[in-house]
Amino acid sequence: MEKTVVLVTGSNRGIGASCIEEFAKKNATVIINYCHHKEEAEELKERIQKEYNVDAMTIKCDVSDSEEVEQMVNKIVDTYGGIDILVNNAGVSRDSLLLDKNIKEFKRVLDVNLIGTYLCSKYVGKVMLQRKKGKIINISSTNAIDSYYPESCDYDASKAGVISLTHNFAKEFAPFITVNCIAPGWVKTPMNKSLSLDFINEEKKKILLNRFATPEEISKVVVFLASNQASYINDTVIKVDGGRYN
Repeated sequence: MEKTVVLVTGSNRGIGASCIEEFAKKNATVIINYCHHKEEAEELKERIQKEYNVDAMTIKCDVSDSEEVEQMVNKIVDTYGGIDILVNNAGVSRDSLLLDKNIKEFKRVLDVNLIGTYLCSKYVGKVMLQRKKGKIINISSTNAIDSYYPESCDYDASKAGVISLTHNFAKEFAPFITVNCIAPGWVKTPMNKSLSLDFINEEKKKILLNRFATPEEISKVVVFLASNQASYINDTVIKVDGGRYN
């Protein structure tokens, strides 16, 4: 994957950071996007440059802001000449009782998770179409398919929208760009650090492997979809949930 340019949104921590590391192991040039926590992004950049001797860039960008996304994409193209792989990973959650949802926070979840995926796919896709090649991998969730939580209805809806965007962008960008989606189940990430031990244990009982995934178990599937080994996989949603059932 040498000289391949990879943009991973929301990649200063969690699944995104793990994706950055896995791509760095393949000698890719990696773009670490963050909206907050600049220190984490810079620390990740310094570490992977030292460990894997790859080119890396950090970019602050709110993926829900059209102008910021366009500026981010232009900066990457000006620096590296193009973008080969886009991983739409940036996401937020704002869990609360369904009937007590704050509409401002509800919209923020949709803006980051859904609109952000659309904007990044739109602007990066234009670059990829000019070169007639590229791969886009979207991170959705089993919450979009069969793991519904009323307190997460905004998150669930946004991730269902990501699956819909996957199908539509795959059709729009064919035959030059493959667009696929991963739907993880529970993953040990900072987003889930506030879960109670009782809740975690109850959720583990619903998983055949009886545990949450590590970020690396998700990022390895991302890297596979971005590789030539997945050249004929398109418009597909892959569940990575350890065998979860309700």
